[in-house]
Amino acid sequence: MKTLDYASAIDLVEAIRTRAVSPVAVLEDVLRRVDRLQPMLHPFMTIDADRAHEAARLAEAAVMRGDSLGPLHGLPVSVKDLELTAGLRTTNGSKFFEHYVPDADGAVAGRLRAAGAILFAKTNTPHFGYKDMCDNLLGPPTRNPWKLDRTPGGSSGGAAAAVAAGIGAIAHGSDGAGSIRIPAALCGVFGFKPSLGLVPYWPNPDFWAARSHNGPLARTVRDAALMLNAIAGWDSRDPVSLDLPPRDWLAACEPGDLKGLRVAWSPDFGYAAVDPEVRRVTTAAAARFAELGCSVEEVVPGWEDPSAWAVLLWDFQLAARNLERARQRPEWIEPSLRDMIEHGHQASSEDLGRAQLARTAFYEQARAFMQPYDLLLTPQMPCVAWSLDAWPATIDGRPTPTMFHHLPFTYPFNLTGWPAASLPCGFNSEGLPIALQVVAGPHLDALCLRAAAAFEALQPWADRHPDLDQAAGSL
Repeated sequence: MKTLDYASAIDLVEAIRTRAVSPVAVLEDVLRRVDRLQPMLHPFMTIDADRAHEAARLAEAAVMRGDSLGPLHGLPVSVKDLELTAGLRTTNGSKFFEHYVPDADGAVAGRLRAAGAILFAKTNTPHFGYKDMCDNLLGPPTRNPWKLDRTPGGSSGGAAAAVAAGIGAIAHGSDGAGSIRIPAALCGVFGFKPSLGLVPYWPNPDFWAARSHNGPLARTVRDAALMLNAIAGWDSRDPVSLDLPPRDWLAACEPGDLKGLRVAWSPDFGYAAVDPEVRRVTTAAAARFAELGCSVEEVVPGWEDPSAWAVLLWDFQLAARNLERARQRPEWIEPSLRDMIEHGHQASSEDLGRAQLARTAFYEQARAFMQPYDLLLTPQMPCVAWSLDAWPATIDGRPTPTMFHHLPFTYPFNLTGWPAASLPCGFNSEGLPIALQVVAGPHLDALCLRAAAAFEALQPWADRHPDLDQAAGSL
């Protein structure tokens, strides 16, 4: 290979398999980029160079012996710092876990290792992934590679920033209210939230909240599908994981049109504030699905804004998990997290019961809305990346009083558990990425990936990279 920078995961795995490049050389290229870019972007909480080198040497020896190789053999992969990694610090973005080193892998980390991946680093995340930015009390915030005074989004912000900056071809993320898709959109990479349970989420402090998904971030749809091949599948430790026949997710990304699909396009759900540039770029992107053979219809889904009760459920779960910690060490709790914990703590049992019933009613509305359609398209984020320092107070002149008011297109599909993908589709006048969301119905992950791959073939994005030298000058 002429260059390893920004090489695809599929190309790297094939080059390793055919001995065109060594796993050691691939890792060393990634670590060189870490050395250069970590001080600028801070996408990583912990870097495991020594053990990664040893793993790369073992991976090279396996290739030379002609051993049977896993689908990610020799490929450097980063893991979000909410996922347990045996023998490697796992902070959860929290002072309470600053020095915690687990003795077991989480479900995804274990599957990545079993597939031959080399886990070289843990990516930055906010405190227990509670928000859509990527700062915590343990170190500097992760910066957006396109403009360093902006957030990469969260909570998988370190993962998205690393992939956008070419520090590894794929990365693990997790998504409880948009935490794969938000940073994918703001950093200009592809992010996929699979159906609830397609990829196991163990350990999980609350399986029955039924909202948390593990999934890939990558620069291409096919690279994400390659990672999905390694991590999808039933796990007895996760009671909501799906016991389905094995599937080749790469096969779902084969080229082809989408002729005859019925596609709903909603620029704002009838209630969401959307930046005019985002609306213009995503509207143009949605219209291109007609070129792929789809019938595209602009719609208002008809459900009411779910943000009030969705915020309550989110804050209640944060309070249940963190109230005692907040009382023990209040200085280790960020002000915005403290406010969420307090809000959740004040909720009555009646409030919570009504919120759960509202979630059920919302699912029924969403299910009924989707019945005539194969896909739903929306803007992924209603605005581009905002300041490192604070959430956007307004969008298009309208106030956004809570986090969920600037996440109108992400969290609804955690509440339904449906697959959703974030596709880069353009840039605003500042050169910041804009993304389109593709949503499919229950367990239609293959359709979601096929649609994403078809759009990518029509409007490729992977050759657009941030100018990191120029970004550094923006500070």
